[in-house]
Amino acid sequence: MLKHAGQTSAAVTLRYESRAVVVTVTDEGSGGSSGEGSGVFRSNTVIAPGHGLIGMRERAKVYGGSVTAGPRALGGFEVRLVLPAPTTGAPRPV
Repeated sequence: MLKHAGQTSAAVTLRYESRAVVVTVTDEGSGGSSGEGSGVFRSNTVIAPGHGLIGMRERAKVYGGSVTAGPRALGGFEVRLVLPAPTTGAPRPV
């Protein structure tokens, strides 16, 4: 998030549904399409290049899930991971 959104806050939501687990990460940052963010955040640590959304989508697909990402209507950005939940009689976390 810091790499693209600049200095901002984020919210992480974990939701259990009958057939899926949904993880949503949202921020109010101003990350641009260039992938370099707003340039506001300056860190003393080097942020290594990664595979970003492509890598997330590939990893989710291995487990039968999906990742969607994009700008939010009121600003900021959202990344959503959906993974299938076990359909056996296994107990769900509370």
